[in-house]
Amino acid sequence: MHVPGYYEFFCPVKIVAGHHALEKIPQLLNEFGAQRPLIITDKGVVAAGLVDIVGEAISPVVRIGAVADDVPPDSDLAVVVRLAAVYRERGCDAIVAVGGGSVMDTAKGVNILVSENSDDLMQFSGAGKLTRRLKPLVAIPTTAGTGSEVTLAAVIADHARNLKMLFTSYFLMPDMAVLDPRMTLTLPPAITAATAMDALTHAVEAFTCLAKNPLSDAHALLAIELIGKNLLKVINESENADGRLALAVAATLAGVAFSNAMVGMVHTLGHSVGAVCGVHHGTCMAILLPYGLEYNMHKNGDLTAQLLLPLSGARVYAQTPAHLRAEHTIAAIRHLNQRLHQETGGRHGRFFKEITGPDGSARVPADSIDAIADKALGDGTIFYNPEELDRDDLIMVMSHAWSGAPLDRNLVKKGRLQIR
Repeated sequence: MHVPGYYEFFCPVKIVAGHHALEKIPQLLNEFGAQRPLIITDKGVVAAGLVDIVGEAISPVVRIGAVADDVPPDSDLAVVVRLAAVYRERGCDAIVAVGGGSVMDTAKGVNILVSENSDDLMQFSGAGKLTRRLKPLVAIPTTAGTGSEVTLAAVIADHARNLKMLFTSYFLMPDMAVLDPRMTLTLPPAITAATAMDALTHAVEAFTCLAKNPLSDAHALLAIELIGKNLLKVINESENADGRLALAVAATLAGVAFSNAMVGMVHTLGHSVGAVCGVHHGTCMAILLPYGLEYNMHKNGDLTAQLLLPLSGARVYAQTPAHLRAEHTIAAIRHLNQRLHQETGGRHGRFFKEITGPDGSARVPADSIDAIADKALGDGTIFYNPEELDRDDLIMVMSHAWSGAPLDRNLVKKGRLQIR
């Protein structure tokens, strides 16, 4: 339960960032008495040559126990169990996770099993099941978006039973997060855009939702500023190492912020669109973010207005009348989505109607909106949204996000918005 005026803030992760941050890993592992890590990654990261870069940075000092590259896009219970066996067979004493959110979640799941000497991950699902420190875990993100390198949660799918299990514990937080721009230089523009919008949404919702606090605010505002200044630059200059590092730092800052302040309706709906229709999480965040801000504006428009400064800069903020700043913040996010759409050759989504699968079919059919709303009602983030949400509200917002029409903010009753 959210208690106004009270907050907790916790981030024990040691963050190492810089153009040659990878070379610090042996020293970091040595601090934990670890010398034989298992590298957990996926085939895409290996194909991009990123594991080779990590290996070259650490192999002169550290003896790599094994490289496991079979992590699927959606973390899988069977893979977690198999990789835990590899860890034990190869005599590993630490985990180095190189990848995006699924790799990080998988690594956290493996760490539970090898630390607890168990093969039954289910007994640790939920919150508060872990009671002691786990094996050393180094997180090396290869996308600048999820913030998983500093979060206390992992989601593991049990595909045999069509379940997604959530694990939350402070003990799941990595010991070290290593931010090196070499890890994101090869990221395609569309994925760069989607993952950065994921990070932007983490920061914006952390700043505007109910569990915000002064410390999370500081992290969120800087994250927004770094994304506002660097995202389009990196889209146009993919090998801009300084810009890549700035986005990586922004994603981590946003991860720290939302881990301590939670998120709201953008994630409520985004999680459900991903579950029902399989749309990339960053794409969902990009599309839904302006709608979440519009929906909540009557409750927290003053906070949305403050975001114009880090997002668009001091000159735009000063030239915009105070009563229009919230609307201009939302317009700036829509404009950013439009620019990203153009700069990625139409691969960045602006609304759900235009998102298609490999065969050209709609990824989010109009008749899926009811199912998305039903699923969203059970998402835990709904409790942190500034305005209450019921099924009709969720359907209304999704209908607009599907078509691309902005919301009409003329309120009728509690949280109800009229459709134009």
